[in-house]
Amino acid sequence: MTRLAGVPQVSGSALPPTQLVAVLRRLLTPVMWRIGLAAVVDVPGRRTGAPRHVALIPMEVAGSWYLVSMHGNTDWVRNLRAARCCELRRRSGTHAFSTTEVDGNERDRAIAGYLAKSPRPFRTDFNRRPGAEDHPVFRLAPIG
Repeated sequence: MTRLAGVPQVSGSALPPTQLVAVLRRLLTPVMWRIGLAAVVDVPGRRTGAPRHVALIPMEVAGSWYLVSMHGNTDWVRNLRAARCCELRRRSGTHAFSTTEVDGNERDRAIAGYLAKSPRPFRTDFNRRPGAEDHPVFRLAPIG
């Protein structure tokens, strides 16, 4: 893994979700989209620049919005590190954000907030990678 100055490093590669979480995500994502909890994150691919899309749940913690990676160093994480910006599509519209990967206490607070609002199967899946450093966290800041 290449080390980038000022970017927290995540050990290992991504873990796929457990079968239960994969099924729950497939079933719950459309519902969470309709009620405004889920968002589609659009980020340019790090190699091609082609748009990549992933459904995530942004979390607000202490007045800031975060994206937390449940499964480690995933493709969307690597793309977001390279792009340092993304668009979030929600029912209410599309908004552009700059992103900053955070670590230390800020990362720990964001993860704690995320886990407090997550159903038990998602917390169990999250804990397959027990270290906070294994879960990249990005703070979102609106552009414009």
